[in-house]
Amino acid sequence: MAYEELSREIIANVGGKDNVASVVHCTTRLRFKLKDASKANDEKMKATDGVLSLVKSGGQYQVVIGNNVADVYDTLIKIGGFGDGGSVPDDYVDTSNMSIADRFIDLISGIFNPILGPMCAAGMIKGFNAMFLAFGWLSATNGTYIILNAIGDSLFYFLPVILGISAAKKFGMDGYIGATIGASLCYPTIVAMAGSKTALFTVFKGTILQAPVHMTFLGIPVISMNYTSSVIPIILSVWFASKVQKVARKVIPDVVKTFLVPFAILLITVPITFLIIGPVATWLGNAIAAIVSAVYNFSPILAGILMGAFWQVFVIFGVHWGFVAVMMTNIAAMGYDPILGLSLAASFAQTGVVLAIIFQTKNEKTRSIAIPAFVSGIFGVTEPAIYGVTLPRKKPFIISCIASAIGGGLIGFFGTKVYIMAGMGIFSIPDAIGKNGVDGAVYGLIIAMAVATVLGFALQMIFGRKTVDETLDEQVALANANAAEGADSADATAETATTAKPAEATYNEPEKLVAPLNGTIVALKDVKDEVFSSGSMGQGVAIEPKEGKVCAPFDCEVAMTFPTGHAIGLRSAKGAEVMIHIGMDTVELDGEGFKILVEKDQSVKAGDPLIEFDLAAIKKAGYEVTTPVIVTNTNNYHEVNVVASGEVSIGDQLLDLE
Repeated sequence: MAYEELSREIIANVGGKDNVASVVHCTTRLRFKLKDASKANDEKMKATDGVLSLVKSGGQYQVVIGNNVADVYDTLIKIGGFGDGGSVPDDYVDTSNMSIADRFIDLISGIFNPILGPMCAAGMIKGFNAMFLAFGWLSATNGTYIILNAIGDSLFYFLPVILGISAAKKFGMDGYIGATIGASLCYPTIVAMAGSKTALFTVFKGTILQAPVHMTFLGIPVISMNYTSSVIPIILSVWFASKVQKVARKVIPDVVKTFLVPFAILLITVPITFLIIGPVATWLGNAIAAIVSAVYNFSPILAGILMGAFWQVFVIFGVHWGFVAVMMTNIAAMGYDPILGLSLAASFAQTGVVLAIIFQTKNEKTRSIAIPAFVSGIFGVTEPAIYGVTLPRKKPFIISCIASAIGGGLIGFFGTKVYIMAGMGIFSIPDAIGKNGVDGAVYGLIIAMAVATVLGFALQMIFGRKTVDETLDEQVALANANAAEGADSADATAETATTAKPAEATYNEPEKLVAPLNGTIVALKDVKDEVFSSGSMGQGVAIEPKEGKVCAPFDCEVAMTFPTGHAIGLRSAKGAEVMIHIGMDTVELDGEGFKILVEKDQSVKAGDPLIEFDLAAIKKAGYEVTTPVIVTNTNNYHEVNVVASGEVSIGDQLLDLE
C-alpha cells in the first residue's frame, strides 16, 4: 500500500483529522493523542495493511509501523494538514480519564522522545571516545579527543537547555522560554559557585539534606546545587512556568503581551527555581537514586533477571520511558546508572529468536518481515521483531523474555553499569565504559549479549518450531482487512470464509464462470499457501498464468479493488462473490508491476480486462504467480465444480456454481 493511501486510512481510523490533538513518531511508532479515543476504530486499524500492531498506553494511541515510520509520518502530516510537524498544544488533549501512571509516562515520553536521536548520537560519540582513550589510541590532551569529547559532552552538560525546549512544547509554551530557563541553570557563574569550597553558611547541617549557601536573592538564602546534566529541576521549572504563563496572559493587556508575558515568566520562574524548585527537585532525584541503588545492592542478579524478563513488556506498553527518566536522574546524582543497563541483553535475545525463525519458516512473507527485523534488532530497535514476528506467535516472545532474563542476570552478576545514554543494541556497549576504561564489567556486558543471542536462538530452534508458520499468514490478514473495510458481500470475505455454514443456508441461483487468465489449471489444494489450499477462503481453482492480464470471469460488478492491484473482488447479479488473487504475497510489491483497469462499483462483462500485471517482473522479484480464483461465498452453493483442466484461455468454461 502506498504511503498516501496508508496515511489516509490511518487518519480515518483514528477518527479523522479533527480528532487528532497531536501526532509524533519514534523509531517504529506513530504516537497519536486523540481528543476522543472512543472515535478510533481499533479493529480496522489493526487490519490495515502496513500497520504491524496497535498499542494504547500512556494516554497515547500508538500505531506500530516499523522501520519506515519516518516516511509514513512525513506523508501523514502532509495529507492530514497537521501543523508544527504534527504537534498541537496539549491543551487540546483530554487527560481527565488518564491514570496517574499514564500521565507520567505520557509526560516523560513527550519530553524525551524528541531529543532521543541527538541524545543517542552524542552518547555514542562520547562512548567511543572513552573507548579510544582506554585503548590508548588517543590521549586526554589530544585535540581530536578534546573535540570529540566536546561533541559527546555538550548535550549532556547543557541537558537543562535541551529539556527546557522539549518540556516547554509539552506544556504548551514557547520553546525559547524553556531554553532560557534551562540556560540559567547552566550559567557559568552559578555552576562555579556551586563548586566553590567556601560558603556563607550551611543549611540543614548534619542531615541528608545538608547543602551550602553561597549567595542570597533579595536576602533569601540560595541553596547551591549543580544543575548541569540534571533532569527533574528543569521539568518542574518549566511546568511551573506554564502555570505562570496562564496567569500572565489573563492579566497582561494584549498590546504588550509579546514581551511582558515572557518577562513575567522568567522573572518569577528563575528565582523560584533557584530558591525552591531546584533544591527540592535535586533532593528528590538523590532520593530516587538512593532507592534504586538499595534495590540493586540487595541482589544485582535478581534485579537483572526481573529487568531482563519484563523489559520487552515495558516496551510494548511504553512504560520504559519511566526508566529512562530514572537513569538520567541517577547519572546526574551518582555519575552512573545501575538499572537500565540490565535491559541491554533484551534486544539480542529478541534477535536470536528472530534469527532462528528465519531458518525455520517456510513462508516467504514471514522471512521478508523477519530479516529486516533481525537487522534492526542488532541495533536495538526491536519493535519490528516484537510486533511483526515474535509476539503474534506468543511462544517465541516468551522464549525471548526467558533468554533476556538470563542475559540480564549475567549483567547484574558482572556489575555492569551505564555512564551515558548512548546508542542501542551493539552501540550500547560504550555506555558501560567508565573511569576504569574497558574493564570486566564491559566484557561482562558483551558476554551477556552473546549468551542472550545464542540462548534465544537455541530455545527457539528446540521449542518454538511448531509456532513459526501457524499464524501471520498474509492472506488471513488481507481477508480480515476486507471484512473490516466493507459493509456487505465481497468486503466480508474473511468472515464468510471462516464462518461455518449456517444450518439453513440460502442458496444462490446456479452460475457459470469462464477463465479470467490464459494459463495452466492448478488444483486449489496444490497452491503453496495454506489459506487457499485448505479452502478456508472458499472453493475454486488456481491458474498458473502465461501472460499478465486478468479479465472478468462473468457479467458482474467490481465489489472491491486494492491500491496494490494484486487482487480484485467481484459480485454478480445472481449473488456470486469471487476473489481473484494474483500470486502469493504479491501485496509486498506495493503496486509495482500492477495496473488496475476498473473502479469499484463498475459494471463489467465477461471477458472485459480488469488488471494488467508484469509477469516477468513479479517472478524476478521472487514471488509465486499462481492465481487463485475463489468463490468466497461457497456456502451459498450446493457445489462448486471445476470443469476445466490443463491449458485454458480467457473465456473457456472454468467453474460451475450449482
